[in-house]
Amino acid sequence: MVTLSSVAVSRAAGVEGDFRGALKPGRNRRQLSLMEAESWAEALADLRVDIPWWSRRANLLVEGLRFPREAGIRIRIGKTCLLEVTMECDPCRRMEEVAPGLEAALRPDWRGGLLTIVREDGHIALGDEVRIEG
Repeated sequence: MVTLSSVAVSRAAGVEGDFRGALKPGRNRRQLSLMEAESWAEALADLRVDIPWWSRRANLLVEGLRFPREAGIRIRIGKTCLLEVTMECDPCRRMEEVAPGLEAALRPDWRGGLLTIVREDGHIALGDEVRIEG
């Protein structure tokens, strides 16, 4: 994992440099993953551990905003980037390698985050406004 302060996001490639975001025929539900900082903190508090958020392997961490828990919601980041929620990002068994019990701690209430596809290209940066557009 690499942490960045800014990055380009596109419909063709997802997050620049992340091969998992490239469009694939019939598999276009997972270009970017987002996670709420508060949900991550809740999961860690349940386990009484302190682990950096990038251990979750999410593309973006958002603080101070609760995402609606449903597909189809659109999220704008900065002035130009528009994402659409496709589904919950279910935690995988790899989380158990990070900390025993982490997979289960991320399961309730979409704590593991959400998956999106890119609807409008853009450049996003640390500190950009993130808002729900419906």
